[in-house]
Amino acid sequence: MANRSSQPLTEDLAGWATALEENIATVVCGKRDVIRKCLVALLAGEHVLLEDVPGVGKTLLAQSLARSIRAQFSRIQFTPDLLPSDIVGSSVFNRQTSEFVYSQGPVFAHIVLADEINRAPPRTQSALLEAMNEHQVTVDGVTRPLPQPFMVIATQNPFEFEGTYPLPESQLDRFLLRTRMGYPAREDERQILLQHREGHPIEHLQPVLDCQQVIRLQEAVREVQVEETLYDYLLDIAEATRQCEELHAGVSPRGVLALYRASQALAFLNHRNYVVPDDVKQLAVSVLAHRVIPRMYSVEGGRETVEGLIQRILGEVPCPV
Repeated sequence: MANRSSQPLTEDLAGWATALEENIATVVCGKRDVIRKCLVALLAGEHVLLEDVPGVGKTLLAQSLARSIRAQFSRIQFTPDLLPSDIVGSSVFNRQTSEFVYSQGPVFAHIVLADEINRAPPRTQSALLEAMNEHQVTVDGVTRPLPQPFMVIATQNPFEFEGTYPLPESQLDRFLLRTRMGYPAREDERQILLQHREGHPIEHLQPVLDCQQVIRLQEAVREVQVEETLYDYLLDIAEATRQCEELHAGVSPRGVLALYRASQALAFLNHRNYVVPDDVKQLAVSVLAHRVIPRMYSVEGGRETVEGLIQRILGEVPCPV
């Protein structure tokens, strides 16, 4: 069993993570849980899918995160006529030199907001697959690395079906977690009104970290310890989803690894250098629910029912002490 005190977090690293979270919270009011989940994805080097109706702050959250780490921000508005080359770039013929010159697409940024990703056809959606998985893009046979850190924050409206395309399982699997923004509480919404009296609050948001510091945090997250009993706990949860009669397909090995990485990042944000079972429980639904496939004849409640199944499994799988 690992020694939990062998690699304590330094005050500087812990302070960086706290400062980043607090800075974003000054603009994105009342959404601590969503902010923290986005930071979990950032520190794990992964991506987030935000679902909710327009106007609840999805774009604001992405912009605030980018500004807080002095990162290059890019927004891609997904539409039915969007082409893969509109995302990754293409080679353009230069008449003066009589050569083709590569023109970078908007995916070449640290924080990429894929707005309403489900409005583009699957062929265009899949243009992000290599970028999200390998942090690189290949155009005309040439592979080009993306800036580091690199994170995709995708949004979609779960209530609109006309003119939308469901995300394929391979695309969903690239998102570390999926979560909702939700409406703000009354007092938080009052604070939003007060903030906008003198213009948009994000215009006054100042960075508290830079990209190199974020990379250092990502390296520290990978050093967070996971005890042997938690390895078995993660595998037991995965096996339970695969044995669940209401699910056609359970969690893949990539999903287990995603929950592992996410738990490390959450422990780090909680100023610990070791993972505890509560870290796993707190993130399991957001990390796993979009990775399983329900049986159509037995699960008719959509996302809420699938999340309920994951929650039930968490209650049935023995938790390590």
